[in-house]
Amino acid sequence: MPLQQPASFQKSLIQWFSKEGEDYPWRQTTDPWHILISEVMLQQTQVATVLNKGFFVHFISQFPTPADLARADEQTILSAWEGLGYYRRVRNLQKAAKAICDYHEGIFPKQYEQIRALPGIGRYTAGAVASFAYNQSQPIVDANVARVFSRVFDYQERVDTTAGQKQLWSWAEQLVPAKNARAYNSALMELGQQVCTNKAPKCETCILNKFCSTKDPTSLPKKGSAKKTVLVDEHCILAIQDGKILLHQEKASARRSGMWKLPERAHHQLEACPLLSKSTYGITHHRVTLRIYDTRNISIPNSENPEQEKWHQLEELPNLPMPSPFRKVLDTLLADLF
Repeated sequence: MPLQQPASFQKSLIQWFSKEGEDYPWRQTTDPWHILISEVMLQQTQVATVLNKGFFVHFISQFPTPADLARADEQTILSAWEGLGYYRRVRNLQKAAKAICDYHEGIFPKQYEQIRALPGIGRYTAGAVASFAYNQSQPIVDANVARVFSRVFDYQERVDTTAGQKQLWSWAEQLVPAKNARAYNSALMELGQQVCTNKAPKCETCILNKFCSTKDPTSLPKKGSAKKTVLVDEHCILAIQDGKILLHQEKASARRSGMWKLPERAHHQLEACPLLSKSTYGITHHRVTLRIYDTRNISIPNSENPEQEKWHQLEELPNLPMPSPFRKVLDTLLADLF
């Protein structure tokens, strides 16, 4: 068991990581601000998406310091985050940047408690930044770590409860080394990502095989029932006049606050409009069917919220923040139409 042999457990992970660890861009720096950006991006976005589409490199080049993000306007930060989704993350990141400027003279704090106190920063993120940037001995528990610990300790209780989280963090606290926490935490997370995977764990080649207690790895970790998928229909219009396109801006209270998209109308208003496009996309536990209707040759159906709609020059589109599903379908439609 790891708790009886913590040094051996730590050494096994670190040695494996030194040979097999991926050389991600965020691992090539100890800048805490850049590491925070990477952690926030990776919270609800897959590594491959952040990596292959260059989101991380682009964002840190545009906002290399907290001050750069703190003084940026909303449209700029939303545009920079476009494609990553869950835009609350970048708004919280800007709040953290402003706090760093207001209370730490623009210098990223070193103490764990000060990092944890930044807006939008939870226990995991604070521990990740403290260990990856400063090599501090701070525990971390994310989905990958939870999966590794559940299997190593053969934990048969749910991990998505208060008691389950308490147990996982207890193991993390006991096992994080006093020195070289950066490599250890990186190794623990990557093992869960690359080897101790959710559906097809590579147990035969896993470096932690000798420490692992479970006989049925794919049954762990235990979790509550997933939310049922909710089906949603969006009926939107493509309205173009004199080189301008009509767009709708989401309210401050909406999930996509500040973003621009094609205006919605009730389905019954669009019976006479040709259907231009039909696509689907997912957001949290919702499955959305997006239909776009052509209103270029007919009068535009009335809006329930005309104050949220505005005509924009077509050439402005690349600079307007827009949810990815709308950006994708609009790029395709405009390429076909013009």
